[in-house]
Amino acid sequence: MSEAKTAVEPKTLDIAAIQAIFDRSSMIAFLGLKAEAVDHAAMTFSARMPRRPEIERGRCTGQIHGGAIAAFIDTVGDFAVGMMVGGGVPTMNMRVDYLRPATETDLIGVATVRRLGRSMAVVDIDVTSEQGQLLAVGRATYVPKAG
Repeated sequence: MSEAKTAVEPKTLDIAAIQAIFDRSSMIAFLGLKAEAVDHAAMTFSARMPRRPEIERGRCTGQIHGGAIAAFIDTVGDFAVGMMVGGGVPTMNMRVDYLRPATETDLIGVATVRRLGRSMAVVDIDVTSEQGQLLAVGRATYVPKAG
């Protein structure tokens, strides 16, 4: 008598599970990231990063530092894949294009998974101001294995 192999569905994450992971991470918690929307069918994830003096490019400029924006892009892209596979995933490669200064605004990041394969996932991430102005775009490749 042989046992039939059954496919194991990957564990997915909802918005509350992602926010719990955000809150446990020192770096993500420092940046103040808030998970805003999860859409498994469309493979999109969005989050918000508040403007804070600690992440300004220069003291009293109101302009968010590019390094903080890059970290935001990486995290939003990571969890667009992570929400599909059950946890944070390793980054293989990432590119960021800064289009205009992020001044006096929270950042909204929307990540769209373009390809989710067994060994890699490609994600595009748009970062906008609260008013919807496109500030930066990123593209990143991740290993789609939680852990």
